[in-house]
Amino acid sequence: MNPLHFTKMHGLGNDFVVVDGVRQSVALTPEQVRRIADRHFGVGCDQLLLVEAAGTPGVDFRYRIFNADGGEVEQCGNGARCFARFVREQGLTDKREIVVETAGGVIVLTVEADDAVTVDMGVPRLEPAAIPFVAEARAPVYGLDADGERFEVGAVSMGNPHVVLTVPDVDSAPVATLGPRLEAHPRFPKRVNVGFMQVVDRGHVRLRVFERGAGETLACGTGACAAVVAGRVQGRLDATVTVELRGGRLRVHWEGEGQPVLMTGPATRVFEGTLAP
Repeated sequence: MNPLHFTKMHGLGNDFVVVDGVRQSVALTPEQVRRIADRHFGVGCDQLLLVEAAGTPGVDFRYRIFNADGGEVEQCGNGARCFARFVREQGLTDKREIVVETAGGVIVLTVEADDAVTVDMGVPRLEPAAIPFVAEARAPVYGLDADGERFEVGAVSMGNPHVVLTVPDVDSAPVATLGPRLEAHPRFPKRVNVGFMQVVDRGHVRLRVFERGAGETLACGTGACAAVVAGRVQGRLDATVTVELRGGRLRVHWEGEGQPVLMTGPATRVFEGTLAP
């Protein structure tokens, strides 16, 4: 591996190594991603984000996401906000509305006047086959069996798969034990991100997310969107919801069926560095 310039960033504590693949040649193996993500022997991050030149007309950049385990995934909402700030600060664009291609589809990032970033996450997918989730038919709530227990869950794709459980108190929710059990559940053939949602009122939820390939993170943008969609489909939430995560708060807005999910929150640059070959 050649010397690799990077920027360390975070969105509400969900932290990233962001790499410019436009102005430097980047070809990372899963082993190299795991080493960079290691918090003892590398830089340390939940995900590595790779900025690439657009390959599609009408798109400004391609955005690739690698989890700490080295696997490439479709989407990352907190990372998308960091992506928007990164490309502007690095002089790769001066646009405030940035169109980005991801493995989960095209998303639109808008840098607001206060430097918060609103991400148009696209229209959520609720049909089981599109999540993907093994179920006979779409439903607002599904029964899911795991290790002799039965759970009532919502299932949503925000470009990546999510399952959402409503719990009475997120602080005591069994994230560390139930999270990995559901992440690898056979009814989710591509594994799944697991959200534990406490509904405070119709405009406020508390959320913890066990992320596929990364474990519990301080914040998960797609998880926040999925939780609001699941709550709306079940009739529990209003169109605009404050999602309180361990790393801070996001604002999520979803008008309903067929409409895109809009997520607004901060993005923070921590430091820049170079990885030795």
